[in-house]
Amino acid sequence: MIYWIAFGSALGGAARYTLGGIVHRWAPGEFPLGTLAVNVIGSLLLGFIIRYALETPAVSAEIRAFLTIGFCGGFTTFSAFSYENAMLLQRGEWSRLALYVGLSLVLTVTGVLAGAALAGQALTLRRAV
Repeated sequence: MIYWIAFGSALGGAARYTLGGIVHRWAPGEFPLGTLAVNVIGSLLLGFIIRYALETPAVSAEIRAFLTIGFCGGFTTFSAFSYENAMLLQRGEWSRLALYVGLSLVLTVTGVLAGAALAGQALTLRRAV
């Protein structure tokens, strides 16, 4: 199973890089339109694949993992985030939905800022040596 996921992830990552580059060349500028396109397309793909794969025996567990965890996960983890939010929305779990979206946004942006600050400190230490 791990090989199916790893292969799908490699293909998804390559597809993300390719599509993001194409969109950036098509619409250059500061707005991350390439990332937005990848996130929207990945979410659309994951929604289709999960619904189709779970409702038909034609898709094996290995192929489902290859497409969802592997390809879509390598293409964009935002698709999994979107799917989980859609499930909370469908179940009417409004408070959990709000908490998940809010925490995800605040903690991930904070994580990026903290990681960048730690890298700055590491670079300062490296330059001092």
